[in-house]
Amino acid sequence: MTLTHLQLPFEIKFEGDPRKAPKGKLPYIDIDGEVTADSELILQKLDQKFNGAVYGELSPKEIAVGRAFTRLCEEHLYWMIVASRWLEVDWFPNIVSGFFSEVPAILRSLIAKSAQSKFIKTYNLQGLGRHTKSEQQQFGRHDLAAISDQIEAERYITGGRLTVFDFNVASILAGLMDNEPATWISILAQDYPVLREYVDRVQRKVGIYAKGSEL
Repeated sequence: MTLTHLQLPFEIKFEGDPRKAPKGKLPYIDIDGEVTADSELILQKLDQKFNGAVYGELSPKEIAVGRAFTRLCEEHLYWMIVASRWLEVDWFPNIVSGFFSEVPAILRSLIAKSAQSKFIKTYNLQGLGRHTKSEQQQFGRHDLAAISDQIEAERYITGGRLTVFDFNVASILAGLMDNEPATWISILAQDYPVLREYVDRVQRKVGIYAKGSEL
């Protein structure tokens, strides 16, 4: 979304194994041979390289609000999105088929369960995994309500205009709401129709769609 919004030419390359990335996670960007990993660091690099094109016109208040909501989405809501996929008995088969389809059938279940166990440990270390599912659902509602209330009051995350922070938030929400089949957190999101309208509006404005086609 950011690269399109800035009208910069780019090529997307898909990497199925995050371990091959510079910091063992995605995304990362290669700009003229200089590699930068992590979404926030990528945006900072783009801002530096293209003379403040990302943050230069934003006020300190817009940046503060935008970063706060980005943190809410990427460091809190994100973990519940992943948990709603990886830790649910009814949904985990989609993880197995989506992530481990190329693993020989005789090993697929074993490797998938091993990966699930690693996620459980990580989720517990993060802190959310120590709570009951009903408590996690309450946290999810609070996050979704906070974003919904902000959008309803301001139209965009930082106020009345589209900014790079809308790309952060709308991307996370699109991944959440477009789960097929639905997860427990995508079902919760249905109670906040403002979010669906917001995500569709941001995608239409930039011309980039999570599903790969116009909604």
